[in-house]
Amino acid sequence: MKECLNCKTHFHQADWVCPKCGFAPTLDNGYPVFAPELAQVNDTYESDFFTTLAQLEKGHFWFEGRNQLLLWAVKKHFPHIKNLFEIGCGTGFVLQQFAHHLHGVTLFGSDLLVDGLRFANERVPSATLFQTDARNIPYYQEFDLIGAFDVIEHIEEDELALAQMFKALKPGGGLIISVPQHQFLWSVVDDMSYHKRRYHKQDLVQKVEKAGFKVIKTTSFVSLLLPLMLLTRSRKANQTDLDLFAEFKLNPILNRLLSVVMRIEMSLIRLGITFRAGGSRVLIARRPE
Repeated sequence: MKECLNCKTHFHQADWVCPKCGFAPTLDNGYPVFAPELAQVNDTYESDFFTTLAQLEKGHFWFEGRNQLLLWAVKKHFPHIKNLFEIGCGTGFVLQQFAHHLHGVTLFGSDLLVDGLRFANERVPSATLFQTDARNIPYYQEFDLIGAFDVIEHIEEDELALAQMFKALKPGGGLIISVPQHQFLWSVVDDMSYHKRRYHKQDLVQKVEKAGFKVIKTTSFVSLLLPLMLLTRSRKANQTDLDLFAEFKLNPILNRLLSVVMRIEMSLIRLGITFRAGGSRVLIARRPE
């Protein structure tokens, strides 16, 4: 069901006009906008960030490795879903993979910045896209699965966002989130990425469970590359002139080598191995029936 953000009425109609109070979101290039005060300027990335990111994601060992992990998580733990909502879909790189491999699944995506939706629409024209704040999702018990991939670390009120995800999921629905991990890895990269925090396992699990979810599985990833990440992040800890995209602009040979390591790690996770430490963490949970 849709939820009116003005009066909290739940309704099923095709358009977004609330049948009780008449509230409707504004439109920006055809996309419904539910948080217009944050749609163009906020305390996250600048709008031109997406232009550069869209050029660098494909083929990059980290983005491709994370995609493999997320697709495996969906197929293994939620094989019968009918719809999927990605919060913070950015350029649509993850949604595009889901569209290619999850046939018959209706896809939804949102982002805080409207500019990102244009790239997502080019990659996944079949998806329903809209702008919203994850702390105020305009749906109630609508989705079989919600994903938030490297999103909640950008949100000061991450517990509120998790509670909103719980509200928007059907009873029995699933949640998959990924986050940067280990505060000791904090560097200027995190500052430039507008991170509010890096997570520890216990902290993340507690917040997810507090929202009402039951955790199914959680594991670190980018684990085999953690020593290299420690080395590079320690060098960047105090740099002030760092290019945010420098980590994405890798030598092709190095990128291929790192991709092999990520594939090995993915194979181990598929076999049931859980990594305790790593640059990132994925968590899979379910809303109880």
